Amino acid sequence: MVIEEYLRKLIAAGQPGDQLPSDSELCERFNVSRMTARQAVLRLVNAGAIYRVPGSGSFIADHHIHRGMNRLRSFTEDMRSRGRVPSSRVLNAGLRAGSADELRALHLAAADRVVAVTRVRLADGIPLALERAILPPGSAPILQADLATSSMHELVRELGREPTLARGSLTAATASPLEAELLAVKVGAGLLVERRTIFDQQGAPMEYTETSYVGERYLFDVVLERG
Repeated sequence: MVIEEYLRKLIAAGQPGDQLPSDSELCERFNVSRMTARQAVLRLVNAGAIYRVPGSGSFIADHHIHRGMNRLRSFTEDMRSRGRVPSSRVLNAGLRAGSADELRALHLAAADRVVAVTRVRLADGIPLALERAILPPGSAPILQADLATSSMHELVRELGREPTLARGSLTAATASPLEAELLAVKVGAGLLVERRTIFDQQGAPMEYTETSYVGERYLFDVVLERG
């Protein structure tokens, strides 16, 4: 972890493409084996923070956060896996009447209320996304939790529902004045808007979410196979 923290500081202070200390230099600096040094580097490679060029060394990757499109993870889980500190600014949270789209997505009746939570999602204090999460009324107990530090997925698991499958879409948009203020970008900045419905282990819809990601800080990676 000491080597990893040292490299993360170099990454934060550097620019994409800057070369990082070699494995042998890390071994000498921290008095560790080559395998230990290499494992620390590979963890950052797997997190997308570093890329390696055979015969040349390790370099700082671009500063975008990359997310694969083929795996269901919460924002909190994703950031923690990268060694970043996730947090949220809660803008509003409570029960209200659901819109037609929300009720349809969650398979609710016209008179049903929904749990609505709007948060700015941050990593290491940097705003990455504006998230609007809608859940069925049975999820109301999550409103008693600290939504600034809690993962929504962890909270619904405590209610016996396991996020299992998600279906959604990704579109482009530009930041409104309010979104620009909340996300610390210029008005009109590019946003990637993900709308998805998450289903539990029984195949029942348990969350409908619209999340607007800052395009200059967040990228979605797509892998396509022919066949």
